[in-house]
Amino acid sequence: MAFQPSQIKKEDKLKQKVENSKKAEQEKVINVSARETKRFIEEEKMYRRGTVMIKDLIAPASMKISTDHLVLSGVFVRTIFVITYPRYISVGWFAPVINLNTTFDIAMFFYPIKTAIVLKQLKKKVGTLEAEIIGNAEKGAARDPLSETALRDIEALRDALTQGIERFFQFGLYVTVYSNKKEDLDILTIDVENIFGSRLVYSRKVLYQAEQGFNSTLPLCNDELFINSNMNSSPVASSFPFISSELTSDTGVLYGINRHNNSLILFDRFSLQNANSVVFATSGAGKSYAIKLEILRALMTGTEVIIIDPEYEYKHLSDAVGGTYINLSLSSDAKVNPFDLPRSIGDDSRPADIIRSAVITVKGLIRLMLGDLNHEEDSIIDRALLETYAKKDITADVDLASIEAPIMQDFQDILEGMEGGESLSLRLLKYTQGTFAGLFNNPTNVEMNNKLVCFSVRDLEDELRPLAIYSIVNYIWNVVRSEMRKRILVIDEAWWLMQHEDSAKFIFALVKRCRKYYLGVTTITQDVNDFLTSPYGQAIVTNSSLQLLLKQSSASIDLVQKTFLLTEGEKYLLLECGVGEGIFFAGSKHAAIKVVASYTEDQLITSDPRQLLAIEEAKKEFAATISDDKALEGVEDMDI
Repeated sequence: MAFQPSQIKKEDKLKQKVENSKKAEQEKVINVSARETKRFIEEEKMYRRGTVMIKDLIAPASMKISTDHLVLSGVFVRTIFVITYPRYISVGWFAPVINLNTTFDIAMFFYPIKTAIVLKQLKKKVGTLEAEIIGNAEKGAARDPLSETALRDIEALRDALTQGIERFFQFGLYVTVYSNKKEDLDILTIDVENIFGSRLVYSRKVLYQAEQGFNSTLPLCNDELFINSNMNSSPVASSFPFISSELTSDTGVLYGINRHNNSLILFDRFSLQNANSVVFATSGAGKSYAIKLEILRALMTGTEVIIIDPEYEYKHLSDAVGGTYINLSLSSDAKVNPFDLPRSIGDDSRPADIIRSAVITVKGLIRLMLGDLNHEEDSIIDRALLETYAKKDITADVDLASIEAPIMQDFQDILEGMEGGESLSLRLLKYTQGTFAGLFNNPTNVEMNNKLVCFSVRDLEDELRPLAIYSIVNYIWNVVRSEMRKRILVIDEAWWLMQHEDSAKFIFALVKRCRKYYLGVTTITQDVNDFLTSPYGQAIVTNSSLQLLLKQSSASIDLVQKTFLLTEGEKYLLLECGVGEGIFFAGSKHAAIKVVASYTEDQLITSDPRQLLAIEEAKKEFAATISDDKALEGVEDMDI
């Protein structure tokens, strides 16, 4: 079919019109879409303008960039980078910086390098050094120890790299320190550089790169300084910042688990300069549990243990191991005479020194009984005590092994007959003939011939408890001085004795002198403020090589932090830790500890009333079963 030219033109115009219409529709759609997108973007901007982002929360309010430091919201910030290391570097060299009690950030960047590239470079270096050494030898020059040492090091490194023992890295180490004052920042910078310098590790502070240095130590993994040193695996590993103290030894008892690395805290307290320890914790934090666990394990090593128990907490443990439990009260048969003398050994063996020491000790007890004394009353009591011992023929030239010690009634009789002693005698009357007569006015009738001996003062009135504990500790001290053995003395709720100067002074003297008699004193308290605010309490802590801090209250944590020089992290650990968790100090080392016990040990040492009640009920059921079995056997015998 043939088409006319006019018809073809009409069809082309129609097609063109359709195409133009389609283009117009597309442009209209695009314009609408662009307007919608623009409107959406504007709305998104408005929404974001009214919301708080994470960046808004963590960003500083202001930032000032200086040549060698930044100022972030009033805090001065400076970055220090390491530029070179010595030939040999020991494991843990970085620990002194990590243990600084200040705020800082550490960034480490490791850039692995292919072994083939390193071996190629080392091969060239070996060739250069060998040529230099051979050339010097041919010239007759003196040998160069530096070149020979470098050659040996490179050859050893080539062997290690070839065998796959070592790998090669470029290593960057940056430390950013913070301070509230520019002067303090300069001092802190010098301290850090000096610590590095003492390890022959040389460092520099940033200059005209303060912002880049700060950014490099942010947790963004951006190395904007890129100041690196070539190092192989071993020295890089020695820079690892997470150092934890090891408190594991070949001998001693298991105190718990190191929470840093799950190693055992196995320690012998008698291996330190003294065997004393202090335990601070809030009520219910597990302090008695931890000490009972130590006692149980110490008994298995042959150590004798003496306990002063104010709350009947150690009775179950004593019964379980066959110990001696002595309950002191106004109505009990057990008596301790404060006038007893030791059969001393060593330097204190002269009778005159023993009597003088006994007079001083008893005088401290009399002060607790009678309250404050003036100088005249103190002199009267001193003379009366000497005459009381003399009345029983206890003098400087007598054998003390065969004497009979006086009692409180003898002392009151002497006071009553002395000029100026009548009022003192009347004040002492309630301890000899009055309400409290049954406690101090009898000869000692208790024995300490068991591996575990507990003295209980639970049934005593609060007024008498410090007096009784003072007398008990004095009696124990006399026994310890009479015969040297490996012993531990546990004084629970020691704050009772810290309330009075004379008893606090006596405990401090005991803690200072006990080492030469093979005795370790453990003082336990939950009233940390009363204990540490006493000057003698502070001295007791100083003279205790072993220290156990469990969960602390917020009211006492600041004092504990100041006393034990804790970091902020350790402070919050003691506030947030669970039962039986805390920090264990042994000499200069310390670690986070978790006290753990086996099931059998837990049954023996538990202080949980629910567990104790369940144990007692199990005992009754067992006893009833045994009784029924015996009755059944009797019936069967009768039938036969």
